[in-house]
Amino acid sequence: MLDNLKTGLRAAIKKIVSSSGIDEELIKQLANDVLKSLLSADVKIDLAIRIAENLKKRSLEETPPPGLSRKDHIIKILYDELAGLLGKENDFAFKPGKLNKVLLLGIQGSGKTTITGKLAKFLTKQGYKVGVIGADTYRPGALVQLKTNCEKSGVEVYGEENNKDAPGIVKNGLKHFANHALDIMLIDTAGRHKEEKDLLDEMKEIGKVTDPDLALLVIDGTIGQQCYHQAESFHKTVPVGGIIITKLDSSAKGGGALAASAATGAKVMYIGTGERVDDLELFSPTRFVGRLLGMGDIQAVLDLAKRLENEADDVRLKRISSGKMNMDDFYFQLEEVSKVGSLKGFLDNMPGLSGMVKEDQVEQMETRVQRWRYIIQSMSKTEKADPDLLNASRIKRIARGSGWPEHEVKELLKNYKNSKGMMKAAKGRQMQGFLRKMGMG
Repeated sequence: MLDNLKTGLRAAIKKIVSSSGIDEELIKQLANDVLKSLLSADVKIDLAIRIAENLKKRSLEETPPPGLSRKDHIIKILYDELAGLLGKENDFAFKPGKLNKVLLLGIQGSGKTTITGKLAKFLTKQGYKVGVIGADTYRPGALVQLKTNCEKSGVEVYGEENNKDAPGIVKNGLKHFANHALDIMLIDTAGRHKEEKDLLDEMKEIGKVTDPDLALLVIDGTIGQQCYHQAESFHKTVPVGGIIITKLDSSAKGGGALAASAATGAKVMYIGTGERVDDLELFSPTRFVGRLLGMGDIQAVLDLAKRLENEADDVRLKRISSGKMNMDDFYFQLEEVSKVGSLKGFLDNMPGLSGMVKEDQVEQMETRVQRWRYIIQSMSKTEKADPDLLNASRIKRIARGSGWPEHEVKELLKNYKNSKGMMKAAKGRQMQGFLRKMGMG
């Protein structure tokens, strides 16, 4: 993703890290390198200059806080400035106990139908029950593509192949799903341009029928700075609650797309990072910048730690951190990792692991994790509390109860013991060491 920007920024940071001392000349050179990297990623020149000037000014004038070296402080300033360029953190949350209706809008060719399928899978994996309405009546094959995209996730798509009345299809679709107890309804609409009056009128009509809780504008990341005018035009027609940027994996203009979209005031909520149905993620400016600078997905690790603190009781935390965790704790950790999103996305964001695990291996791991959850659920309370009790006969019974062969139960036990051993070895320094490796300490 944004390889040129990533390479340029990391090369600039390397000069700072490998220098014997920090002086004014080195700081000016860093600011100049950052400016060039941002311009190569199609960031608007005034924004790029502002980042470079702020970086130079703050690096020369600010005193590092106690315990932070000057080098680390300069990298932190760069991190803050880049994150600020890409907008504020997204705090949107779907409302529980009601149907959340999400309208997807966008220019023709922005990848809206593909993104609808990806978003359906992403939300399903987060535990939401999702339905989809296909209301693109202009593009031949749109409904077939949408159904194909959603089929793998087990998400039902409502559409009417020969009906050209898009607002009517939406109305019928909402009636169709009325008794399905859904959490989220995604509505795919026809791609349009700002001058297409008929399509703009149709969009307003669909908006009235739907009364959406969220309107998401899908933008092609390869168009760079032009995203600003596109987002602004849609914003004037329908209040856009969030933006999804697609095709960031192949774009040299991705930085411009992100910066321009953020400048409209509508938050970038999701980004498409590849062609696989799993290649969609929640967008976080701080998380994104951490990865650009080679710091790993800092925010994901902090989020995980925060959830562990909030959701786990003190006894569990003490067991896990001291290497005395039981199978209940291991199951809890599997559940936590699954909340982050796809396992591939989680591994890609972790320092030192990105790119090391092959795609087919990740899919095998995801399948295996699913099996393990069934196997653990087949254990008795006593066995979960003390997995050392699991002898041959107990393993046979658990295998039979879970529907998986005995070697899968043994594989789970092996991984549980490995994880327990790693926790024990890291006792007392896990999170601190983890953050240090990511350049935060």
